[in-house]
Amino acid sequence: MPRYRLTVEYDGSGYNGFQAQTEQPTIQGAIETAVTAFSGQSVRIAAAGRTDTGVHATGQVVHVDLDKDWPAATVMNALNAHLVREAVSVLDCAVAEGDWHARFSATGRRYLYRILNRPGRPALDRGRVWHVKRALDVKAMNAAALVLVGQHDFTTFRDMACQSASPVKTLDVARVERVGDEVRLVFAARSFLHRQVRSMTGTLVEVGLGRWSPDEVRTALEARNRAACGPVAPSDGLYLTGVDYG
Repeated sequence: MPRYRLTVEYDGSGYNGFQAQTEQPTIQGAIETAVTAFSGQSVRIAAAGRTDTGVHATGQVVHVDLDKDWPAATVMNALNAHLVREAVSVLDCAVAEGDWHARFSATGRRYLYRILNRPGRPALDRGRVWHVKRALDVKAMNAAALVLVGQHDFTTFRDMACQSASPVKTLDVARVERVGDEVRLVFAARSFLHRQVRSMTGTLVEVGLGRWSPDEVRTALEARNRAACGPVAPSDGLYLTGVDYG
């Protein structure tokens, strides 16, 4: 039974997150329906990460096991043909080697958060960015982001419904930069807690607005208390941009 590795992008705006749910539109549901339509198999796919409602991806990775040994290009083209009415696209397909697994073989995940930082609301990127009207101090935000880099107990930035066994994670990258009217936050780690990126982003925006200092971000982190977290950023601006494998 060959296993196929798929790189997928999607606009999460019209979906109830990645994970399949009864009578709800999801990314997983759309892909599994497409697999069944072309192969005749009823399958369950596995993903590198289960993104929340409204979260997007430019580099999600999933795998699917098929009974027939199809050429990878055939699988990709067939899936895209059946996904044509969905905001989901398969960018790449390859046959996986050995016991490779989309989730358990991953050694790193990368996220981008996009903030449109200008007075005028978005027209073309509505639902794909967080619109913040007031000017953000990117230098202060970046200084505060560096406080979060390294191994820490991230309880403060952990959603109450998080099912991770431990709140301790190692954040390899936390960077804030301005590109024109956009402020972009980049995060990388082996794995993340539930809503950790959105929680950190919301807190860093408080720094950018002058309401928090970088030292207060450190104090919040060390508090290991969810109540110490700033507002949680909306899902609109969050993208899973890539997954690393060894």
